Amino acid sequence: MNAATALYERRASALALETLAAWVLGILWVLPLLFAFWTAFHPAEFSTRLVLGAPLTLENFEKAWQAAPFARYFVNTVTLVTMILGAQLVLVTLAAYAFARFEFPGRDVAFALVLVQLMVMPDVLLVENYRTMTALGIKDTILAIGLPYFASAFGIFLLRQTFKTVPKELDEAARVEGCSPLATLWKVYVPLARPTYLAFALVSVSYHWNNFLWPLIITNSVESRPLTVGLQVFSATDQGIDWSIINAATLLSAGPLLIAFLLFQRQFVQSFMRAGIK
Repeated sequence: MNAATALYERRASALALETLAAWVLGILWVLPLLFAFWTAFHPAEFSTRLVLGAPLTLENFEKAWQAAPFARYFVNTVTLVTMILGAQLVLVTLAAYAFARFEFPGRDVAFALVLVQLMVMPDVLLVENYRTMTALGIKDTILAIGLPYFASAFGIFLLRQTFKTVPKELDEAARVEGCSPLATLWKVYVPLARPTYLAFALVSVSYHWNNFLWPLIITNSVESRPLTVGLQVFSATDQGIDWSIINAATLLSAGPLLIAFLLFQRQFVQSFMRAGIK
């Protein structure tokens, strides 16, 4: 009995320690966001002082919106992530279906090459991608930002694993009913993989909404800059940095993703769990 009590106490202590560590890490993670909210909604003189009675203001957001063409940056970013996601969904679906259900020479080698792409950091390809976009004559365009990401090795791998779990009997039944391979893909595989599609879409949109280095290199004008690059150009001022305005602009940039997460957090978590993303 004493041994059982001691084991229970050790487990309780370990659980309490894990909970405490999780709370500490959570607080450390959220502190920069809390600082951004505080400075964005208070006058500049309170950006480094925590005064609970400090007045609230939306003037920082107004100044940030007027100081840079954020409306154009928003349009560019929405266009970019929509274009990339649309192309990715088409390409990864067709590729994953081929790898999962068709036998053809070199299939395993081709899929191995897809997996190799997962181990290549995108930053390694910056120079070659820049040369390619220049040769194509599309430098400083939204298409140039998105084109290198149209094919996603992660998406192909994720959907292939999902398609392989679909019973072959459903595939055969659709063929008996006269469905072509594409019709079978659309009517059988795509509906069953909706949680995976949602999980992949969340990863893709969040990554490309926040992507910075490649858009910074390939764009030079307001007409093609996304939010991340526009925010960096906006904050690089020689007259000093007003953290209230900078953080207001940051919240303008990150706001849509934060609002989407708060509204659909349950669906987000369920989609990742069903898709098997750990």
